[in-house]
Amino acid sequence: MSASPLEGTTGPEGTGAPEGAPALEGTVAPEGIDYERLYDYRFRRVDQRARQAVWHEIARYLYRLLGEPACVLDPGAGRGEFINAVPALERWCVDAVQHIAAELDPAVKVFVGDVRSIDLPAKHFDAVFISNLLEHFGTQDEIATFLARMRRVLQPNGRIAVMGPNFRYCSKEYFDFADHTLALTHVAVAEHLHAAGFTVDRIVPRFLPYSFRGRLPTTPSLVRAYLRTPLAWRLLGKQFLVLGTKGDL
Repeated sequence: MSASPLEGTTGPEGTGAPEGAPALEGTVAPEGIDYERLYDYRFRRVDQRARQAVWHEIARYLYRLLGEPACVLDPGAGRGEFINAVPALERWCVDAVQHIAAELDPAVKVFVGDVRSIDLPAKHFDAVFISNLLEHFGTQDEIATFLARMRRVLQPNGRIAVMGPNFRYCSKEYFDFADHTLALTHVAVAEHLHAAGFTVDRIVPRFLPYSFRGRLPTTPSLVRAYLRTPLAWRLLGKQFLVLGTKGDL
């Protein structure tokens, strides 16, 4: 998702210079964050194969929590670790970064673009998994609009899982990520889901550690042990997990 262009900064020839300033050759109006470059920098020291192996364990755990859905949507897929690993029969994903398609299983249906406007079928999915996405929106109303859209694409009694950094437990490092704009907690996300027409089934204030930047070992066996030990979540978890079911409005 890109930030909005700066208003009132475009000068002569669309150069992005203020009105009356000399044009600079090759300059263009600002278009927001270049997410491909941003993520290349962010994950430059992360072993993607190891990361995918870790997500193989997490995705299968979440798949069971979601009731083993046949058709799953990941609307902010990033590098596709979840959607690659989840064992659903039909898998769809959306992301704003073009290089996502190269990193995904060919069986995954891939859409590159803004998830708020890209065409998605109504009442099609059994489950939606949202990971580390809501904090990128510009306003709380944008979150509400997005969740209402996710409700429309779910089948009756479809499930939703929302995971993200919990500001309550990681406030000091929360805005170390350049694309974080909104501070959210598990309480706020549960309220958002209820307001959007979901029944909130489960709230886990502390689930996974904050990010792959940490020094914790990330082997599949350790992840399996971690997921089986909720006490460890209370010590190390800084991301919330909120689960809900599509309700009747």
